[in-house]
Amino acid sequence: MDRTAGLDRAQLHAREWLGSLPTRRVPPRIGAGEVAARLDPVLQDGPRDPVDVVDELVSACEPGLTAMPGGRFFGFVIGGTHPAALAADWLVSAWDQNSGLRLLTPAHSAVEDLAERWLLDLLGLPAGSAVGFVTGGTMANFTCLAAARDEVLRRAGWDVSERGLAGSPGVRVLVGAERHDTVDLALRYLGLGAPEAVAADDQGRVEAAALAAALDAGDGRPTIVCLQAGNVHSGAFDPFDATIAAAHDAGAWVHVDGAFGLFAAASPARRHLVAGFDAADSWASDAHKTLNVPYDCGLAIVRDSAALRAAMGMHGDYLIYDVAGEPFDKVPEISRRGRAFPVWAVLRALGRDGVADLVDGFCEHAAAFAEGIAAIDGASVLNDVVFTQVCSTFGDDDRTRAVVEAMLADGTAWTTGSRWHGRAVLRVSVSNWSTTVDDVATSLAALHRAAGQ
Repeated sequence: MDRTAGLDRAQLHAREWLGSLPTRRVPPRIGAGEVAARLDPVLQDGPRDPVDVVDELVSACEPGLTAMPGGRFFGFVIGGTHPAALAADWLVSAWDQNSGLRLLTPAHSAVEDLAERWLLDLLGLPAGSAVGFVTGGTMANFTCLAAARDEVLRRAGWDVSERGLAGSPGVRVLVGAERHDTVDLALRYLGLGAPEAVAADDQGRVEAAALAAALDAGDGRPTIVCLQAGNVHSGAFDPFDATIAAAHDAGAWVHVDGAFGLFAAASPARRHLVAGFDAADSWASDAHKTLNVPYDCGLAIVRDSAALRAAMGMHGDYLIYDVAGEPFDKVPEISRRGRAFPVWAVLRALGRDGVADLVDGFCEHAAAFAEGIAAIDGASVLNDVVFTQVCSTFGDDDRTRAVVEAMLADGTAWTTGSRWHGRAVLRVSVSNWSTTVDDVATSLAALHRAAGQ
């Protein structure tokens, strides 16, 4: 079978797709049911030409694609893939390296080691920390919190790997009232149950005094404190200096969920937002957000490399071990794709200044959105726009929801609805390298039209 004919056809379709992004509607033109109707529901008996398979897939799916990689997608927090990262990701699939073992895949292991050092240096995190390249922000939180759970219980004399959780002293987890739901999800996966919420201010930042009081009221259980770099509605950052010091004084492990906000540390102009965060014990981020690498790629960073490897590592007689340590010892998976290749590629393509410019550009676009929205009759921006998030209302809840719906119907840009502080809101999240000043202006014009309806 020809290995390259299908690739050639896929490249043609990929170029057409990428070329359509500047002018196409952002929402999909058809829904899942219509896409399914375009696909043959019967699996045939014999083989088919890969070129025909690619053509069939594109013909059915292209109308159902959302222009997430384009410069006018501002929903959720979804970055667009940087060209260097996209090219590297194509190589990831072509090279087809199962990157769990160092001796088996030395190319990826070398690149992962280098990307790890670059990331720690770029973010100002402790040298020697371990970086696990996981599937996304949820598993980054899971991985870091697994290391935290096992370590705080170990300090209390309980070995989770040997004895499990039943009969253990248990773990108390303190979180801000406006933490992201994936923190709760990760805790549920880990058998730790619901966390205890600590009061947050009007921007979603945990209140340092409230956290200190909660720590003082501890019940003697080992404790984990989860902080946040980048609130999903406001973009706000917890006050790390005071909170981390108080948590450590109480003997707690401190984890920072920085799905998109962690990379504020890479910008000299935004670094003040994360002042003191480097004193934490672990940090999680989603590289496909602010760093703009393809799915799937999260970053689980743990100061104590031994704690991470103790929580994630395994042994198998059939495996080939290297004294330098194995990549799979830092992540939940053994089989995994070479996620470090695209991370290395985007860092190499941008350099320090380029990453800072990327972050600053997102923030400048968000500020422009806030200014433009404030000029719309009846609109209000609810958050202090300190990073990449803008949360706004357009009067009462009914009118705000109508503006959200009108924006999707218009198709010029994608902005999402949500609820914040008991109110319906329209949320703009800027996280795509290809967003331009013109994209922002065009999207604001669409918002003016939507509000006018």
